Amino acid sequence: MAQDSRVRAGANLDGPFIESGNNSGLSGRPFLMLGTEADHSPGSEDRTWDSAWKKLDGWKRWATVAGADHFAFTDLAPLAGQLGADDPKGLPGKRAAEIARDYVGAFFDKQLRGKDAPLLDGQDKDNPEVTFQHSATRDVKADSGTSARP
Repeated sequence: MAQDSRVRAGANLDGPFIESGNNSGLSGRPFLMLGTEADHSPGSEDRTWDSAWKKLDGWKRWATVAGADHFAFTDLAPLAGQLGADDPKGLPGKRAAEIARDYVGAFFDKQLRGKDAPLLDGQDKDNPEVTFQHSATRDVKADSGTSARP
């Protein structure tokens, strides 16, 4: 996304930001940050998320998932669950995959297809593991470029 302006929207699933903001090529485009609660909450160990959040100036959401570990956002989580190797203290792999699929799918449906995505509007009773950070975010409609505050 940073290298190719044709990429209209992007997401970071629990990874560090190498560079972000106006100089990174991400400026003005929609972005979803979805990560572990332990490592990617505001002020946590990975400070690149705090920095990126401040610099992203398009539509953006930052959500964290309680009980998830880094592998919750990969194929390893559901595969581990199928093999009976879920972390007994963490989020089951099947549930992690559902959350990632639902939130990332809603994000790209909203940004690339112009579909309504209420899942991205804030806390959802069916997804208590997911917490939205920084609730006052700029909301830019993908198709019109107009702004509104949720």
